[in-house]
Amino acid sequence: MKNKIYMIILLSSLFVGLSACEKDFLDRKPLDTYSELDVWTDLNLVETYVNSKYRVLPHVYNWDVASGTGLSAASDEGYSRFNYENVFQWNQGTMSPDNLSMDSWTTDYSYIRDCNTFFQKIDGVSGDENMKKRLKGEMKFLRAWCYFDLTARYGGVPIITKPYSLQDPSFEVARNSYDECVNFITSELNEAATLLPESYNGSNLGRITKGAVLALKSRVLLYAASALHNSSKEKNKWQAAADAAKAVIDLANLGSYSLYQGADYKQIFLQKFNSEVILSYGINGTYWESLLDIFIGPNGYHGWSVYAPSQNLVDDFQMANGKSITDPTSGYNPAKPYENRDPRFYATVLYNGALFKGREAEYFKGGLDSPQSPVENWNATLTGYNWRKYADESNDLNTNGSSQNWIIFRLSEIYLNYAEAQFELGNESEARTYLNLIRSRNSVHMPAITSSGDGLKDAIRSEREIELCFEGHRFFDVRRWKIAEQTENKPLRAVNITKNTDGSFSYEYYTLQERKFNEANYLFPIPQYEKEKNSLLAQNPLY
Repeated sequence: MKNKIYMIILLSSLFVGLSACEKDFLDRKPLDTYSELDVWTDLNLVETYVNSKYRVLPHVYNWDVASGTGLSAASDEGYSRFNYENVFQWNQGTMSPDNLSMDSWTTDYSYIRDCNTFFQKIDGVSGDENMKKRLKGEMKFLRAWCYFDLTARYGGVPIITKPYSLQDPSFEVARNSYDECVNFITSELNEAATLLPESYNGSNLGRITKGAVLALKSRVLLYAASALHNSSKEKNKWQAAADAAKAVIDLANLGSYSLYQGADYKQIFLQKFNSEVILSYGINGTYWESLLDIFIGPNGYHGWSVYAPSQNLVDDFQMANGKSITDPTSGYNPAKPYENRDPRFYATVLYNGALFKGREAEYFKGGLDSPQSPVENWNATLTGYNWRKYADESNDLNTNGSSQNWIIFRLSEIYLNYAEAQFELGNESEARTYLNLIRSRNSVHMPAITSSGDGLKDAIRSEREIELCFEGHRFFDVRRWKIAEQTENKPLRAVNITKNTDGSFSYEYYTLQERKFNEANYLFPIPQYEKEKNSLLAQNPLY
């Protein structure tokens, strides 16, 4: 990698986590050049303070935020070439309170403390009341996001709404229940929705909107209704999840959002602010996330193959006729395994023979993108595949940092949330309608789902796996459905490809990594370093 990339990293002292915001919005004076007194006497500096908190939102690999890329490699959809974020702890079932991976406890509570400080001081800051209203809405959302992130990982956690000081007699606090946390999060989001506009333009484009607030509420209540946290299958929780998703759909129907209907599916992840995106995180060539293209790119193009798709995921893409490759009537040809697949496969996965950056990818033994590559081999994918989703072909991996937006919420997720909730409520026709809206988009045109009962449930889950892969959903989906003991206890599979003398290829599938899932791993362990500071923290079961 050239020096330019490293200079981008070194010079980015503060990144405001907004989606492709205008230059004047990003070029704010760094907060650390002002005293705390300065900040809370100047509303413009308060805005800079709020801007800096966007960084807690999910994006690409980072030391202090559990990333979407790491979550992918910790699930059955992918693999981490160099064990970034210590994800092998999840893959091999060795997580413990002292042996952690993707631990977000300290980070989330650090941002919660900053949010609490904001709410303690904002009413004493003079300035434009509409601006203060907006900033309050953004911070309500960000605090709610942190608590959602914590509950998705750890279950119930302590709800703290004030900044502690040295005058407090004790810093110890017990965990609230999961339901109490969900109630707090939804209350925060309900209030934030009244404070924020439906859209922005100009220098504020990319800020948190009412739609983003409602989308987070949809995800929160979907998780709360699922088997992991709703063992008694309470219908009222599924109704709340359905209502929350429908609120976003209603907003979309008023013109705020629509499914991307362009001819090229992969542009959803490259075209900033397309109609489907509700909230995204702007990379903008700064900090570690600017390395996205390098992290997912093939070695023959000077990528590092840090994160790669599994054969497990590749096999789960249907044929273009809507049938599984295991169906003997599907038309699947083992000698040509990548022909006639779901169109999303070609926009999501780089495979042997895929056209990329002006040439066909060569994953066969001795090919340019193989572990025996004559170009580079230390950084070859070990699964036989690379990500295509998010890969910007115009980006020179030797010189440029990535500038895609990392999508946090998009309308297709909301449709899937709604379909799942409606299925659980017994409204199968409504569930199929929204499932098929996704499958019938212009760039997909997959056959409509007509199944019912368990077949429809499986179709909804399969659609989430394919439509949302590499976006940080799969890790949590299999846990909230309580099926991780099946999906995560399977070997992580890969492919070796040989080019024959006649130009054809032979495919040999093998186990790249044995994987193990323990029942305890439905939740993260409470970190031992936190239990040592707070004796009231109860550990999660089986750790």
